[in-house]
This record gives sequence, structure tokens and C-alpha cells, in this order.
Amino acid sequence: MGTMKKYILISNDDGINAPGIAALAAAIETIADVVIVAPEKQQSAVGHAITMNDPLRVQKIFHGEKFYGYAVNGTPADCVKIAIRTLLERKPDLVISGINHGSNTAISVIYSGTVSAATEGTILGIPSMAVSLTTFAPEADFSYAAKVAVHMAHLILEKGLPKGTLLNVNVPAVPEAEIAGVLVTKQGKSIWNDEFESRRDPNNREYFWLKGDLLELDTSEDIDQGAILRNKVSVTPIQYDLTDYKFLDKLREWDVSGV
Repeated sequence: MGTMKKYILISNDDGINAPGIAALAAAIETIADVVIVAPEKQQSAVGHAITMNDPLRVQKIFHGEKFYGYAVNGTPADCVKIAIRTLLERKPDLVISGINHGSNTAISVIYSGTVSAATEGTILGIPSMAVSLTTFAPEADFSYAAKVAVHMAHLILEKGLPKGTLLNVNVPAVPEAEIAGVLVTKQGKSIWNDEFESRRDPNNREYFWLKGDLLELDTSEDIDQGAILRNKVSVTPIQYDLTDYKFLDKLREWDVSGV
């Protein structure tokens, strides 16, 4: 008997009808069997939220007569969790989340539904990767980012990932000829300079709209945001263990038991 073809779960936070996930699935289908389980609508910046107090509903989506994937009325983490626990015929060899429409570098990793879908895969013991294209332009071309995803998928399937570690990949939104390379990077410390703009609805009731710009606090080449600014693909190993190990011994010197 021949070797069973690899089985890859694809999700995202832009929704099942997003062009990024279509480009990713088409590319990954050249190397593996693919199943798509994604939110039924936009779920950007929901972080690692999961649905607990409302029912999850799953709908099969067809393009013409061909089965395309499962749409879930929940978050990206919900999609990966219900896929692996309930929907899939077998355990996937890899989870890929993306291709996100917009970057996920620095502090955005915390907010990102794209990264959280990959994180959920890692929590459930599946090697996982998030892939983002660093533009919000409606006419964005995902073809090179999809090529990067295929290459990184090959590497992960061949070499594996440490337990608890996933890869966060960001691809500059420039023509392929202008890509200056691929770098292994650290997560940056840039943060969002947020503000809430006061607006009025047609009934003259006040509401607020979140706005903000990324404050680029570190742009050296070995940082995710710095690599992107130099037209280089950024590949960052990240993990969900948030313990500050450097501070542990110092904290043990505090009188935390003196309540």
C-alpha cells in the first residue's frame, strides 16, 4: 500500500468566503488533502475567544456541486476546535490559518484571530502555522503568500515543530520580484496607538469607532516588523505559554503568602 496523503486543516479569521483562504486552499491542495473549516463571517481581532453560551452551528458550503468547506458561526478558535474534535474524518497533519488580509506582527499577535486559530491547533497537539499578507488593499494578490505557505508546510511536515510552538509568517505585500528574502525573526514590541472617535448615528446618538496607528518601537532586521519594512518574509516561532520566566525568581522573593 502507498503512503497516505497528508491531511491539512485550513481556517482563518476573515471568513470562509475571503479570497485569502481560497488562494491558500488552492495552493495547499497541490501537496495534500485539504479541509476548510472557517468562520461564516469576518472574525478579525477576536483573539482566542471561544463560544460557550451560544450554540455552534456548522453549514456545509458548496461551490457549484463541489464541496468547499464548513462554515461555523463562531470564532477561529471554535472552528479549529470543532473541526479536530468533531468534524474531521481523521487527525490533520497540519493546521494552517490564513492567508490573512493584513499583517499580524508585534502586539497584533495577541489580538489576531488568525494566529489564534493556529494556536488552537497547537494546543490540540497539531503542528500549526499562521500566514498573513501585510496589506488591507481590496485588490491584494495572495499568490506569493500562498507559495510561501506551501514551502513552509513542506518544511513543517518534514521537520516538525516543538510541542507548544507554532509559526507566525508575515509576507510583504509587494511584487514577488521585490521580495528581498526570508528571515527567522522575533516578535516585535510595537504597539497600537489607539483612540476612539466619537460619531453620531442617524438618530443623533453617540457611538465610538476604534482607530489607531502602529507605533513601530523596534524595526531592526531580526524583528518581525523590521523584516517586513525591508520587504522580507518574516517567520516567527511563538508559543502560548505566557509565563515570564525571567521574573519568576524575583517574584518568589515577594511576600505573596502574607495575606
